[in-house]
Amino acid sequence: MVKVVKFGGSSLASADQFRKVKDIIKADPDRRFVVPSAPGKRHSADTKVTDMLYSCYALAEQDADFDDALSAIKKRYVEIIDGLGMNLSLDKEFDTLRADFKAHAGREYAASRGEYLNGIVLAAYLGFPFIDSAEYIFFSQDGTFRAEETNAALSEKLRDMKNAVIPGFYGSLPDGRVKTFSRGGSDITGSVVARAVQANLYENWTDVSGCLVTDPRIVENPKVIDVITYRELRELAYMGFNVLHEDAIFPVRTAGIPINIKNTNSPKDPGTLIVENTSRKPSFTITGVAGKKGFTAINVEKDMMNAEIGFGRRLLQAFEDNGISFEHMPSGIDTMTVVVHQTEFEAKEQTVLAEIHKLCNPDAIDISTDIALIAVVGRGMKSNRGVAARIFSALDRASINIRMIDQGSSELNIIIGVSNTDFEDAINVIYHAFVQ
Repeated sequence: MVKVVKFGGSSLASADQFRKVKDIIKADPDRRFVVPSAPGKRHSADTKVTDMLYSCYALAEQDADFDDALSAIKKRYVEIIDGLGMNLSLDKEFDTLRADFKAHAGREYAASRGEYLNGIVLAAYLGFPFIDSAEYIFFSQDGTFRAEETNAALSEKLRDMKNAVIPGFYGSLPDGRVKTFSRGGSDITGSVVARAVQANLYENWTDVSGCLVTDPRIVENPKVIDVITYRELRELAYMGFNVLHEDAIFPVRTAGIPINIKNTNSPKDPGTLIVENTSRKPSFTITGVAGKKGFTAINVEKDMMNAEIGFGRRLLQAFEDNGISFEHMPSGIDTMTVVVHQTEFEAKEQTVLAEIHKLCNPDAIDISTDIALIAVVGRGMKSNRGVAARIFSALDRASINIRMIDQGSSELNIIIGVSNTDFEDAINVIYHAFVQ
């Protein structure tokens, strides 16, 4: 077997964490390719190295003195190196970093150095070759990830290698400048590497024992999901479920590679397995509950709109022309509702409303604000009757008013709109209706 293992910032925040990581890798010779993040927080009051780099570069951009800020970053790495008893110097790398910051090499370059330096340290500690991601992970000049070109280059490089450390989060533009994925993008790098080496498994190591059914900040000690499909995870990630970067799903999904979310601090826990499909029955009728606050619903009424060809297209055109994307679009025979982010809509609402009148000639337009959307997701919902009824009954017993309902034909998820003020209570109520 071939396994790609990605370790998050909390897993590599200190020398002690590095030792845990080495034990995990050496415990299984199939764990051949390692993708590290930058050092994260060592404790709640600590600062992530990536954030330290952003702050340091901000000073450099202003041509202010950034030596103390850079020294603080270097100290973090020196503490790890000394704590591991390694004979390794990063002086040359930090001399280069100082010169590049003075030359205003770019904010994304600055942010990427956390993973780059951590990759050098981890490779030396493990005795693995180090590969600079900028040489094999490519972006177009407009910032679009070039998946196929990257896969070809990385596959060729890693084909005959037994082991390697490939830092996460960044690649390069055609002109050679460093380009990063969005924040949390080391997950994507791990997925890209897994596809390139045709891995049997992509292990994503973090500080939790898998994906939780819902947000632990809302529900106390929620259960761990044992198996979840890519589609379920995508639905939940879209609504704020953030154990794994949502764009990390695509490279492994195309190759049929499962992902295992594991806990560096509790490596024997099975974690959560993310798969394309499965015959395994879920532990509960629902797989997960997630949501976001801050939406507005624009409800458009017009008699016989269902018979008016192109009505939906024209309605959405009013939003498209103003650069506003829609989140959901539930409809009836004579009504159509467009749900958008409230902050995006407020700045352009009168322009949008005027254009709706111009393009659609509606009978009435009604606006509902301060809506929270909750996604109840689960492959088990198809085979169980009365799921929606249980959700609505539970919310009714808790005196929570439902402001919107939207269910896809796949029966994989139900979207419920409630008031922002009812959001946390609604999550709790739905969770306990199905899980406990």
